[in-house]
Amino acid sequence: MALINLKDLLKHARENKYAVGAFNVTNLGFIDTLIAAAEEQRSPIILQIAEVHLRYVDLEEIAPIIISAAKKVDIPVCFHLDHGQTLQTLMRSIRAGFTSVMFDGSHMPLEENIAATKEVVKIAGAVNVSVEAELGNVGGEVIGEVAPTAHAASKELFTNVSEAKRFVKETGIDALAVSIGNVHGFYKGDPNLDYERLSAINSAINIPLVLHGGSGISDDDFKKAISLGICKINFYTEMSAAAVARVKNYLINEKPDVTSIPDVIGRAFEEVKNVVKKRLEVFGSKDMCAPEKTLCFSCSDSVCGFTDPKFRPGAQTVLYEDIVNQITNEVISSIKNKNK
Repeated sequence: MALINLKDLLKHARENKYAVGAFNVTNLGFIDTLIAAAEEQRSPIILQIAEVHLRYVDLEEIAPIIISAAKKVDIPVCFHLDHGQTLQTLMRSIRAGFTSVMFDGSHMPLEENIAATKEVVKIAGAVNVSVEAELGNVGGEVIGEVAPTAHAASKELFTNVSEAKRFVKETGIDALAVSIGNVHGFYKGDPNLDYERLSAINSAINIPLVLHGGSGISDDDFKKAISLGICKINFYTEMSAAAVARVKNYLINEKPDVTSIPDVIGRAFEEVKNVVKKRLEVFGSKDMCAPEKTLCFSCSDSVCGFTDPKFRPGAQTVLYEDIVNQITNEVISSIKNKNK
């Protein structure tokens, strides 16, 4: 199917009580790996590029490759800018074909964050691009060859419920990333998510919530967070670390004499795929795309495979039996006309 924007995708997730996994792309190998994992799990997926990762990829060069790959599969794929910091990067992303952008003004005072986010929503909304924003602050976003020191969340940076309600109302965003004890990278000790705060935020606003810093959170914690309104989960560090560990084991224990770089890299992406498939199952999105039941015509390119005709405005659900009958009737009619 064609790419889908975040608003439509998370609307379905919210209505059906699951979360969509959002996985960062830091080189070309991630594209086919992530999409293949989603295809095998019959799950929607979000492929995202973080502004801090633009040191690894060229935005304008990789965007057409992601878009092309997404259009070749029968699952919904959202193409998202993660933690956009500058208007320049946001505009570049929209022009390149991203269907969703995140503007991260969480480091700003509330009034400035609201004003800046409103402008982004105005620009992106004009071309049907969804906007995610952040209130509170999820710390720990660091890049480089060595993982940052594990740390814990700062309660003073948690999302304020009343501010969240005002922020959503005044900005018109499509999704809100919250700070409830989650951090980017690795956690110091066990994650301690503030579910009471999450529940209050979910009750106060009427849009999907986003959980950043998914690496290190337990399956049970993920499921509880989803039950309280989390509809999108960002996940990168853990799959990256798992891929590195797989390569280390391959080089040290399995094939110490290997000289083929494609085989080494292949082991890394095998592990990425394994990790992502497991996360999609935990997030509850596995088998949300069920083409054996219905075809939901939601775009001009192909079919999305979703069973729910409400998935996109104007979508039509058609049973396979009806399609077979329609094709049969058209073939018979064509034969009859030729014989006249």
